[in-house]
Amino acid sequence: MQIIAGFENAQREQVAALFWAAFSGKLTSVLGPEPKALKFISNVLQPRFALCAVENDQLLGVAGFKTPEGGLVGGELSDLTPIYGGFGGLWRGLILDKLEREIVEGQLLMDGIFVAEAARGKGVGTALLEAITRIAVEDGYSEIRLDVIDRNPRARALYKRRGFEPCGDVDTWPLHRVFGFRKATTMRRKVAPKT
Repeated sequence: MQIIAGFENAQREQVAALFWAAFSGKLTSVLGPEPKALKFISNVLQPRFALCAVENDQLLGVAGFKTPEGGLVGGELSDLTPIYGGFGGLWRGLILDKLEREIVEGQLLMDGIFVAEAARGKGVGTALLEAITRIAVEDGYSEIRLDVIDRNPRARALYKRRGFEPCGDVDTWPLHRVFGFRKATTMRRKVAPKT
């Protein structure tokens, strides 16, 4: 397995499909139906904010991160309206805005980590997290921050094993029925910036 920075334009649909497979549970009611969701995600992906795990030219998983310059899954209202129409784009944009997380100086914000179903349990997530840690160190960050939903104990356990500590909860009420989860735990991992 190899970790590479970014992905080729020809891989957009594959990355979008992996993202959708991982996060459709919380995004279907907002971005569905699936064909429209995949089109939107594919259009707004920003490869420079991705690390990809590959083996024999097969994409195993992706870790996204977010900085003041952007994140893996970008997008504006102008990206939503061509796919969902004016009103559909507007209400989707307002709801998606509730999932946005503030960027804090000195923290590298994880913007999703997702692994192909066939590659789960094979160390791909761990390798991606370690690659994100190297990026944080090289770029002078002192911490990595991520959020994990209450319905994903497996991911939370992985993050805990990799040195992330819980530091607070985010309640999605009254939109918890829309997103399919009630709370997300914010977790942080301290890193020593490169000197």
